[in-house]
Amino acid sequence: MEQRIDRIKKHLHSQSYKLTPQREATVRVLLENEEDHLSAEDVYLLVKEKAPEIGLATVYRTLELLNDLEIVDKINFGDGVSRYDLRKEGADHFHHHLVCIECGSVDEIQEDLLGDVEKIVERDWDFKIKDHRLTFHGVCHRCKTNTREESPNKNEEVSNIR
Repeated sequence: MEQRIDRIKKHLHSQSYKLTPQREATVRVLLENEEDHLSAEDVYLLVKEKAPEIGLATVYRTLELLNDLEIVDKINFGDGVSRYDLRKEGADHFHHHLVCIECGSVDEIQEDLLGDVEKIVERDWDFKIKDHRLTFHGVCHRCKTNTREESPNKNEEVSNIR
């Protein structure tokens, strides 16, 4: 983690910003919760445990700066809540997501699935792509498994209703 913080600090410095204690506390929370997709409020509550003097506005400003510098990605899964996701180091593109419409879980796809699509769009529409995002909405494997366990024979249930 310390090496990643050091690289983020260097990136900030290269853009004429400092890694203030408040920014560092925010980055640490993001690193400690890298698998989660935290809202600004979630980040704030976790940062407040490390730095009780920090304000919500400071966390918002820090997250927006980190987003502007492409250290984090600001994402919205259609529920009106912005979430922040650390960008993978060395990644050319944002990673993709699977959002479950049943339980709200979010799974990540690290592979870049759109390389060929990008080439077609750039060629056919004379459009220079800088990044892309892909989010699939559906039912996750956990909810599908739970549904099967709860009603092992749906056809039997349907025939009983008729």
